[in-house]
Amino acid sequence: MLPSSPAAVLVVSLLAGAAQAAEPPSVARCAATARFDLAAGSPEGAPEVCASADEPTAFVFDSRVAVGAVEFQPVGRLAHWALGEDGLSLYVIPRGDYLPGERVKVTVRFADGAAPASASFWLVGHAAKGTRRVYVFRQARPPDVCEKERDEAQAEARQCQEDKARLLAERQEPGGLMGAAWLERAGTLTSRPLFGSVREQPGNALGLEATKSFSYTLSDETRPVSVAARLALKNPGGESWTLAGAALVDKAGEEVELARWQEAPIPANGAGAVVVGIEGERAQLGCPCTLKLWEAGGPRTVTLGNVTFPEGNARAH
Repeated sequence: MLPSSPAAVLVVSLLAGAAQAAEPPSVARCAATARFDLAAGSPEGAPEVCASADEPTAFVFDSRVAVGAVEFQPVGRLAHWALGEDGLSLYVIPRGDYLPGERVKVTVRFADGAAPASASFWLVGHAAKGTRRVYVFRQARPPDVCEKERDEAQAEARQCQEDKARLLAERQEPGGLMGAAWLERAGTLTSRPLFGSVREQPGNALGLEATKSFSYTLSDETRPVSVAARLALKNPGGESWTLAGAALVDKAGEEVELARWQEAPIPANGAGAVVVGIEGERAQLGCPCTLKLWEAGGPRTVTLGNVTFPEGNARAH
């Protein structure tokens, strides 16, 4: 999975409203990569790690885990798990029906018998944004490693502040390709109807009006520089639906989080539209792709398979 930068997450939350995008306390804060330092003795509580259905999460340890010393509670909620041959890694894949907010406790015991003798983590279900790699440090890290992580965190924080100031100075409606996809007005744009190709997953919270939905590509002379999709959606439920996050998974399994824009919540028993997209190198995805949409908290999600983006320069409609 490509790293999810704080700047990208900030773009997403500001486009649709930071309050709408917040996760409830019962759902772990997600990151593409997580790091945990274990104090001498048992840690107070178990850290939370986001996990998505059918997608792997790798735990990487600095001490060997004992063979046969991995436990899951409750059992039966993982499609697959494996301990690395060297005992320094653990791979887990939740089942395809792993629900947002669902929790499974993972406990490992270390082979050398030193303190802390074990470590536990909660795998907390998330609709689309599971943590891909978790580093677990049982021993003290060298000062230069800590200093490097501190410098990286400070640089990311500065970038977040710069992006926030820039975004607040811009108009609220999306610009560039996102704006063109929504308003169908400016720019040299290639578009493609989604009707006849996209596959809707059973159990989706919203229905897709495929005849009114399109994907878009903005290219330079050699490659795509932006991709976006405008999705017309029907809400059969009894409550309004507000987009809180979106992600695209390409055919190689690489996942990127998308910027998003929604003019208004989709009303109960009504219809509306959302626009999602991405710019830069990450727009060069290998599709057909799977597109995931979720609301705050993640209980009502939408998953669309076989999503493609046009390649030519002529408008399709």
